[in-house]
Amino acid sequence: MSVLASLVDAYERLETRDEVPPYGFSSEKIGFLIPLREDGTPCPPIDLRVGEGKKRQAPTMRVPQPSKRTSGVAPTTFWDKTSYALGVTAGEGRRTAEEHAAFRGRHLALFAETDDAGLLALRRFLEAWRPEDFARLGWPEEMKDQNVVFALESERIGPKSTTICVHDRPAAKALWARIATEGEKTFSACLVTGEHGPVARLHPAIKGVWGAQSSGASLVSFNLDAFTSYGHEQGDNAPVSEAAAFAYTSALNRFLERDSGHRIQIGDASTVFWADARDAEAATEAEDLFAEMLGETRIDEKTEAKKVGAILKALRAGRPLADIRPALPEGVRFHVLGLAPNAARLSVRFYLEDDFGVIGSRWLAHLERMRIEPPPKDPLPSMWRLLIETAALRKSENIAPNLAGEWLRAILSGTHYPLTLMSSLITRMRADHDVDAHRVGILKSVLLENFGKEVPVALDINERDSGYLLGRLFAAYEYAQTQALPSLNATIRDKYYGTASASPRAVFPLLQRSATHHLAKLRKEKPGLATVLDRRIGEIFDVADPRALFVPTLNAARQSMFAVGYYHQKNDFYRPRSDASAAPAAQETL
Repeated sequence: MSVLASLVDAYERLETRDEVPPYGFSSEKIGFLIPLREDGTPCPPIDLRVGEGKKRQAPTMRVPQPSKRTSGVAPTTFWDKTSYALGVTAGEGRRTAEEHAAFRGRHLALFAETDDAGLLALRRFLEAWRPEDFARLGWPEEMKDQNVVFALESERIGPKSTTICVHDRPAAKALWARIATEGEKTFSACLVTGEHGPVARLHPAIKGVWGAQSSGASLVSFNLDAFTSYGHEQGDNAPVSEAAAFAYTSALNRFLERDSGHRIQIGDASTVFWADARDAEAATEAEDLFAEMLGETRIDEKTEAKKVGAILKALRAGRPLADIRPALPEGVRFHVLGLAPNAARLSVRFYLEDDFGVIGSRWLAHLERMRIEPPPKDPLPSMWRLLIETAALRKSENIAPNLAGEWLRAILSGTHYPLTLMSSLITRMRADHDVDAHRVGILKSVLLENFGKEVPVALDINERDSGYLLGRLFAAYEYAQTQALPSLNATIRDKYYGTASASPRAVFPLLQRSATHHLAKLRKEKPGLATVLDRRIGEIFDVADPRALFVPTLNAARQSMFAVGYYHQKNDFYRPRSDASAAPAAQETL
């Protein structure tokens, strides 16, 4: 199933739950409501925004779908921003007069023969309104450039304290339905649904994609001569019916809302997901579990009682994948779509469709590949948290543009990870010398998935890989230095980690000579610790091939193994010990 077809199906399910607007309407942010008396005179405007101070946000309201604005003047029907509806703006407003004239002219023409009280009130208001009335009436400055709607004051409050606007009136809805069917239209078979109907010349805008234009961007559009085929222009090049275009954009806009529960931000990719199942509860459970798996939400007490909490508890407890897989929801078709901005359009970074059990199993297998001992403080970090590890200075703006989408696609499709993941982490560790659990876990997962290499989860004294042994040896030399010279501000890791992990032959002879002096000092001051360190270093050389150990260079895979060996050995030195063989070291420093 294509992206658009699956979104159309999702719209139909959302519509039955009243989560999306009906055909011809859209959910838009409306900041103010202007009540009108029957003679058209306005009452003081009502601020609909919620919050405090400068962070006040306009709520969404279902209004007639706006026409798509490009560079021309295009007023909406029954509502608009203040430059159109009132002729006032907080900016320079070079064409504000033209915009207001278009809004006024459109509505006066539409309401010329109406006898509805609400539409008559709006017509009389527009006939009498002058932009200078805004200041004369003392209306608030923060109202400028907000979207505004109108209501008949005498009928504004409806049943159950609901607000009834002019566009909610039966006469307005009938007028809007007639307007929507007017104009010259091309009829063709829809490429999405297969049904014949009027073709959408311009598809509605999609809003909420991080980094895209605030007014919205297009997923499907044709605006250059190079896109013209056999004389067809714009939407006629790929005929999608107006109903299908409305359905897929409405569903996608709903999923992209900040608190929809269907979106996560992964790097520069705004990722939405939705489930298709006969059982609505199973679909909801799958969506909740997916968000929890990616670490985007926290389990509250209510969710903890559900299967989502039970599965995540099992993950944190380290239970085998085979024990957890049967608990995944069954019979749920799952969709994941990654979108990124591309000028006035949107680019699809990835689209995956599969059974949720398959996708969930792949994610759990990814977590298993990342498992490392000792584990990080947060064993189930979000994708964003992991991506930060690849960025310079751990700043989100420094994350490689395509890395997020490529990585998530590889995880959920069960394919090889992008190799830029490995190179980015190696570069970062050589620059900042921070070899933490998250970075090592990611490197371990790449070695397992892409190179088929067996990588130990915890310290393995029998591992013979030269990169792993060099990392262990480097950690031992660093530990000897810090114990012999505890007041040092910088250790060999700060000075030599990058060179030691990439070109061991260039630096390890120097490190060996320094370690000899440090061990000699420890034999005088801490003989028990010196004995333990001698034993650890001896164990490394016992399993190593001397001819293959101090090689001129290490490739990327062996540099990754260097990081794993260093992490394991360093943390092993600080691990609490209870066995008798480690007692001297434990008493001294461990």
